[in-house]
Amino acid sequence: MKRLGLERTGLLLILIGYLILAVAYNVRTPAWQAPDEPAHYNYIAQIVADGCCPIIEPGDWDSAYLARLTSSHFAPEMLGQLDMLEYEDHQPPLYYLLASVIFRLTDGNITVLRLFSTLLGGVAIVLTYGVGKALYPKRIPVALGAAAFVAFIPQHIAILSSINNDSLAEVVIAAAMLTAVLYLRYGRIPVWLIGVIVGLGLVTKVNTLLLVGVIPAGFVLRWWFARRHDSQPYPTGRLVRDILVFFVPVLLIASVWVTRNISVYGFPDVFGLGAHNAVVADQARTADLIAQIGIGNYFRRALETTFISFWGQFGWMELPLTGWMVAVILILIGIVMLGWIVSLIPAPRPATNSTTHAAVDDRRAVWGMLILLFIAAVTQYIYYNAEFWQLQGRYLYAGLIPLALAVSLGLDGWGRLLVGFDKSSGFRWWAQLPILVLIPLNLFLLWRVIPALAFVS
Repeated sequence: MKRLGLERTGLLLILIGYLILAVAYNVRTPAWQAPDEPAHYNYIAQIVADGCCPIIEPGDWDSAYLARLTSSHFAPEMLGQLDMLEYEDHQPPLYYLLASVIFRLTDGNITVLRLFSTLLGGVAIVLTYGVGKALYPKRIPVALGAAAFVAFIPQHIAILSSINNDSLAEVVIAAAMLTAVLYLRYGRIPVWLIGVIVGLGLVTKVNTLLLVGVIPAGFVLRWWFARRHDSQPYPTGRLVRDILVFFVPVLLIASVWVTRNISVYGFPDVFGLGAHNAVVADQARTADLIAQIGIGNYFRRALETTFISFWGQFGWMELPLTGWMVAVILILIGIVMLGWIVSLIPAPRPATNSTTHAAVDDRRAVWGMLILLFIAAVTQYIYYNAEFWQLQGRYLYAGLIPLALAVSLGLDGWGRLLVGFDKSSGFRWWAQLPILVLIPLNLFLLWRVIPALAFVS
């Protein structure tokens, strides 16, 4: 009972800290000074005015006007054509439909719409904790550490404090991972429910498409490991049935949006991405940049920009972390990596039995699925940047859960070194404290960096 109380208190404190910081980013970030926020806002406004769903078409993107807006910090005299920025109209509609209710109730209040995204982010944090607990039920600090990591990355909070469908997409990905883990390890979740969640993802944001491959791969991995141990069999027939039951709701839900897109944009543009690419044809292209600076400089700049913007590059990629701020991140990464090395020290193990083997194999299957999720997120990022110069580390947040678990496990290695192999030791809770260095970093950013986004006459 005491442990449960400590666990709930830890999660509650993480959520409170996240909400305080997110509301501060909401309030201190000037209107429209978050990536693509005007276009996301205009999508919602169009639903309120004309119903669902808008169509992306020529004129929805104006790179020259957008450049003037961002360079002037959205000066008031420049906002006359802001409602013409509609280049997100190809996006699936679920987030915008939900947000349209708030838009109607608040007459389009930007702060409240941002708060909607923030609350969705809080749900994603709780679901991340759930994934950690389902994977390591006796190592709750690992679950709390993963939740804290997701909660306090500065750029992540900034995105979750803006009008953006990333927030709902993260909820869907986290919910899909949690239900898949619960099914693979304990069989507690019906497979059709996982399919429903993934189907909803496909009408939320295209980046959730990775779940269509990752989760069935988890089923296959569980079947593969089960073949090696008879204590928890996973017959081939059940594997086939699970995959079919998973795909039925996915296809049924996604077919509504796909059919609509084919009728509007034509086949094979099932997600409207071809229409989007045609509209934003003058957007910066990777091939052009490589021709200008060379392949070596391109990769150097790509890695540097991706790394920094993952942690913090605010506004429209205007204000990156610099100097000591980057050093803080690098020190945290170093502590995590050393913790992983410590964790490789072999621990004394009790005599194994079939149940232990089964639990280990369940966990291997789950980790295989999580690693595939991260690889898929990186692959999506590389694929998109193969055409467009869009090196924004936030696009990697689709794979944030496995990364957060890896960070918390690395820190847990230090607790293992300091108190031995007793996983129930109280000190293991304190091993996750280095993550909290992100809180003062966020406070400094809110105090000294974010105000620089404001328009000054």
